[in-house]
Amino acid sequence: MLAQTHIKQQLDALRHNNVSGFVRLRVAAPVHSFLGWLTAQSLYPRIYWQARGPKSPEYVALGRIHELNQPQDVRRVCDNTAASSEDSPRYYGGLAFDPTQPGWPDFGPCRFVLPRIELVRRGECVSLCLNLWLPKRERVADFEAEMQAALTALDRLQPEAPLPPLHKHDWQREDCPSRAQWQQLVTRVTAPEFQAHTPKVVLSRESRLTHGGSTGEEAVPSPWSLLAQWAQHAQECFHFGFQFSPEQSFIACSPERLYRREGRHLFTEALAGTIRRSGDEATDAALAAELLADNKNRLENRLVHADILSRLAPLTTSTSLTEPRILKLRLLQHLKCDIEAELEPGVGDWQLLDALHPTPAVGGAPREAALAFIRAYEPHDRGWYAGACGMLSRETSEFSVAIRSALVSEQAIHLFAGAGIVAGSEPAAEWAELDNKIANVLSLLG
Repeated sequence: MLAQTHIKQQLDALRHNNVSGFVRLRVAAPVHSFLGWLTAQSLYPRIYWQARGPKSPEYVALGRIHELNQPQDVRRVCDNTAASSEDSPRYYGGLAFDPTQPGWPDFGPCRFVLPRIELVRRGECVSLCLNLWLPKRERVADFEAEMQAALTALDRLQPEAPLPPLHKHDWQREDCPSRAQWQQLVTRVTAPEFQAHTPKVVLSRESRLTHGGSTGEEAVPSPWSLLAQWAQHAQECFHFGFQFSPEQSFIACSPERLYRREGRHLFTEALAGTIRRSGDEATDAALAAELLADNKNRLENRLVHADILSRLAPLTTSTSLTEPRILKLRLLQHLKCDIEAELEPGVGDWQLLDALHPTPAVGGAPREAALAFIRAYEPHDRGWYAGACGMLSRETSEFSVAIRSALVSEQAIHLFAGAGIVAGSEPAAEWAELDNKIANVLSLLG
């Protein structure tokens, strides 16, 4: 590949410069399908990230030169990067829904990767980037080791390839909790004595899909083929995937932003309250009006944005909140309030993550009481479902709430969905909402 040759020339030139610390080399690269290019590679981790919005940059990250495995380590992301540097490191990763728990194997409670290789699309421009963290030149052995590691990674890169086809199957489905267990949980949360101290708990369900298949047939599809098809049906969403080893992948097409930070300016939102779409414009408009007028859904959204504003208050100099509006997705409509804020000097991503994650939209309110109930009574491990996934850098950071997500292993696909339970919630209606939230990806699978 010509791009690799050009970047190797830049790498060789570093030997003649007295440079140390973080360095990013880049060249133009003729890649069309980022997910097709990612699938062809053998380096791990393999990460894909594209924020919500048609003009958002697109990223693939491969390999690693540094990793953060504790939430408090986020504070040190840019400690070793000079303020005058043109580039700062970009870390890709996430926090589990409940970082106090051990989390899924490979993923854990927290994992952020500074990749060796990045592919970046901004508008029409595609760049192949090579990241290095160079020691001082007098540490000759360490310097050469880093240069050799970079060369080895470049030599392993493969050309873009077509994504494997996505075949439909008849899947066997097992829900956890079962429908009977779900009814018991919802009844417990909506009891007046419980509501008196915890007005909202977001309960979730894991749906495990397996199929027998014939001999030699793939047990589950390529996670990247599934993400590519899913993204086409969820263009209003964040699209991302994390594959830290060949055994399992976590993918999502999430409509929800946790926050975006540009310098000291913050964008976040309250996304809570759901109703279906019908496919008919007039009917959808009537359903949207019903959602805007519905007391149960307005209460659910109000609990979320009130909690976010109270948590941001010590970190910001000013905040603003819009009135609820309708966010239309392919099969669903949500209530959404936009929040903007100006951060106090010195406030960083570690404080924002600690303050905002998990929001009442995926946990409940008050936070600690809702989390205590979820830990005690939910019969499955959420792992990174409803976690905070995204990209960290000195200049700009952005995180999505990892809803509408799936854990893809070699034996099964695990789909996740949640529903906010407040006073007036009915078990059957909330169960139907869970089914609506996984309908998009189920339609691609069989």
